[in-house]
Amino acid sequence: MRYRRTRLPAMMMMKLSMFFIAMALCAVHHGIRAEIYTSIGQMTDLIFIERELAQSLKEYIQAEESKLASVKSWAGKLDTLTHLSTSDPEGYLAHPVNAFKLVKRLNVEWSELENLVRQDVSTGFLANISLHRQFFPSDDDVIGAAKALMRLQDTYKLDSEILSSGHLPGVRHSGFLRVDDCYYLGKTAYNEEDHYHSALWMQEVLRRLDAGEEGDVSTSEVLDYLSYSVYQLGDLHRSAALTWRLHSIDPSHKRALQNLRYLEKMLARAIENGQETHLSPTAARPITLETYDRPHNHLPERETYEALCRGERVQMTEQRRSQLFCRYQDRGRNPRLLLAPMKEEDEWDSPHIVRYLDALSNMEMDRIKEHAKPVLARATVRDPVSGVLTVANYRVSKSAWLGEEVDPIIARVNQRIEDVTGLSMETAESLQVANYGVGGQYEPHFDFSRKDEPDAMKSLGIIHLILFCFLLQKLSDVEAGGATVFTDIGATIWPRKGTAVFWYNLLRSGEGDYRTRHAACPVLVGSKWVANKWIHERGQEFRRQCGATEVD
Repeated sequence: MRYRRTRLPAMMMMKLSMFFIAMALCAVHHGIRAEIYTSIGQMTDLIFIERELAQSLKEYIQAEESKLASVKSWAGKLDTLTHLSTSDPEGYLAHPVNAFKLVKRLNVEWSELENLVRQDVSTGFLANISLHRQFFPSDDDVIGAAKALMRLQDTYKLDSEILSSGHLPGVRHSGFLRVDDCYYLGKTAYNEEDHYHSALWMQEVLRRLDAGEEGDVSTSEVLDYLSYSVYQLGDLHRSAALTWRLHSIDPSHKRALQNLRYLEKMLARAIENGQETHLSPTAARPITLETYDRPHNHLPERETYEALCRGERVQMTEQRRSQLFCRYQDRGRNPRLLLAPMKEEDEWDSPHIVRYLDALSNMEMDRIKEHAKPVLARATVRDPVSGVLTVANYRVSKSAWLGEEVDPIIARVNQRIEDVTGLSMETAESLQVANYGVGGQYEPHFDFSRKDEPDAMKSLGIIHLILFCFLLQKLSDVEAGGATVFTDIGATIWPRKGTAVFWYNLLRSGEGDYRTRHAACPVLVGSKWVANKWIHERGQEFRRQCGATEVD
């Protein structure tokens, strides 16, 4: 196909130049962001950038005499898509499939469209897309988002067919993966030598292609990847069957016949040694989450952690549950709580975990999020040996610290925490606000320093870092997932907007309470905002004194 070249009127070119100079100044002011996928809050900005790109694309089409059919199709799809996404950005991105596709679209598909347009004249659209490129997700963002979907798949036991269809609990917006999206996930896992997930997603691609769905990937490509992945997982029968099908479809495939002969020899040898049977009826069955063992993970309580995230294995008998109560808390007739006592509910008996209802108003939550969003940065963890702060794959979120000078509301929240806990805020840290991205999580951890890591807190100049954790949970509703779980005691605390959860993580002796090992489960659907208040042990000597027993 050949394209006719046309020129834009001189006046229009001058206006476009002035417009892009102004946009460039605005872009420099806002700066460049990194690791976008780790915060849904910051990812919402991508939606509005994409809307502006779509508008610029339509202006480009209108300026050209010869309309490109493929570009028209793109503009039409984006028009519908951006109208839906910008009407409810966080609700749209609450669906993890939509969040993944947004990152992939801006990183991969817009570049493909740019290359198509470059075959024509240099236009305002190309200038606009070049201007915004600094805000586009990186390759690492797309890979991170892909891994996040696989993490959700594992934690909540979602087959590839279910996850790709977008049929998730509590979703407000639909979202589904095309066959090319599924192929991207499978290839990402393959490149990471994660053959377990590669097999799951390549199997889904093969199912879609066999059902007649069209994509840019061929059946022979998928069979090539899939046969090798299942071979790496030790499934010789299935690998041989897939390789035979590949050879039948593409007899000229260089490796197919050679691999088939090798697999047949391996199977014959295994049968001779009694390790395999002549027939394997399971080889024809679809690959599911249970078909192969998941790769070994460093986390010792992985199964318990994920089961609690799903609401399973909760270790609370009915007899113990009957001893949990709710009450109005005035903390010894505190003057401020006499007029407005806090509604306190028992969540767990030992260690004692309580929830406070209506801990924050909607106005306060909106203001806190408004202040935190521009300064969110990738959350870090402290290396237990060196004490150095670093990013880690087991903590996927962004956080910000807000002091009382930011807004009077912060001082009001701090006072409320002091009133309801009876603890001094003089030695407490600033309010930490965190926003979790696609599959955002924080795997099981302790919030206090331990004897086996004596150097971890030296740089902070303190012995014990956290006595209490006041979690203002949540600044937003989470439709599915995102619970806080305690792996040692088997407790699952579900998120509820505007409530606060409070527990002591040190015993009265000052020793760490190892029962408080906890985790933030991956967010399946929704956008999770939390605010933590870390209250130090120092300064509480006359507020929480040593007692006759270790616990309260």
